[in-house]
Amino acid sequence: MSVPETSRRRLLFGSTAIGASAVLTGCLANTPPQQENQAAVAAGGDNASPGKHVTIGFSAPAADHGWMAAMTTYARAQAEKLPDVTFRPTEGGSDVSQQIAQVETLINAKVDVLVVLPADGKAMTDVALRATRAGIPVVNVDRVFDSPDAYRVWIGGDNYGMGVNAADYIATELRKADVANPIIAEIAGTDSLPLTQERSAGFRDGLARHGLKVTRRVAAEFTAETGERQATNLLQAASHLDAVWNHDDDQGIGVVSAVEAAGREEFFMVGGAGSRQMMDRIKAGNGVMRATVLYSPSMCSSAISLARLLAQARGVSDLAEHEVPRSVTTYSAVVTRDNVDQYLDVGFAS
Repeated sequence: MSVPETSRRRLLFGSTAIGASAVLTGCLANTPPQQENQAAVAAGGDNASPGKHVTIGFSAPAADHGWMAAMTTYARAQAEKLPDVTFRPTEGGSDVSQQIAQVETLINAKVDVLVVLPADGKAMTDVALRATRAGIPVVNVDRVFDSPDAYRVWIGGDNYGMGVNAADYIATELRKADVANPIIAEIAGTDSLPLTQERSAGFRDGLARHGLKVTRRVAAEFTAETGERQATNLLQAASHLDAVWNHDDDQGIGVVSAVEAAGREEFFMVGGAGSRQMMDRIKAGNGVMRATVLYSPSMCSSAISLARLLAQARGVSDLAEHEVPRSVTTYSAVVTRDNVDQYLDVGFAS
């Protein structure tokens, strides 16, 4: 989920955004490398220098999904690289009530700052408000709370932008191939989630700017099993496709399995989120996978760095403001065979 359009456009914070290296004092890798990114540390200026010691409480849902597991991995890896940080994570909760209880435990422990990736932003709003009222600043990651009073800073992905960038790439490739009246399919995630609705809206609007539209659409549930099932249904219903956008690379494992089982290769596919498996397929260039649109879990590494700066009353050294920004929106870069090598470090394991 993302913040409203007026807020999320304030600051792009991605691999190409100015100032990103100022916040990140360590490498962004799913499996942390042995040496930290010296260039990022050097660019960090005062932010890279140790400040007062702070305790960061961390809460995220159970890691039952490759992307979600990577979020926790990034958070832990970044905290371990910061000598002035004590990292206090909770075990991933299996439901919202369990996560609420875990956040309450962190509040009672009087941590200096909280980083919360909520299972459900609406349901977690009250406990985040309690933390804020107790004087504990909250970094809200990705799934936004219902009230802006519940967080000091929000950092997350651009779901609408994902759809737009996927549409632009697909339209460009179809134009290069001189395909007239293309049949474009969409394999969405869980339709009831706002993030899925935003991705679909961005894709629809993006295609419309090119005079194109979604011809066929199915919705999976962000798992490989549902991805395979829905892709099988789609392929059986459509004897020919020219392009497919699959919202999520975790469910994409099942989508690719269905495509290969059906022996279909007349179309190209664009994924979403940026898993290492899909990046490897893109680099190999021997299947339908042509690109993936990032929604990188590296945002959780940035969330830890932002939390540290908040607790130490510091700003982002590359920015003129004395305080950490109110919101940070990561950029949904399109990863293709031409640029995949520069993004392999943020590819997560599905």
